[in-house]
Amino acid sequence: MAKLISLLLVAAMAVQIIKPLGLPGLKKRMDFWKIAPFALAMMVLVLMIRPS
Repeated sequence: MAKLISLLLVAAMAVQIIKPLGLPGLKKRMDFWKIAPFALAMMVLVLMIRPS
């Protein structure tokens, strides 16, 4: 599941670079960096709740 989320976030960042998504706050190509903190937070959350 974590791999799927990671792949979706990386895909969203790649799409944002190629053709901006047009969502509020994601209208320019350089806005792909705004997705990165969300991706990092999601990965940290998954690692914290994932059983060892």
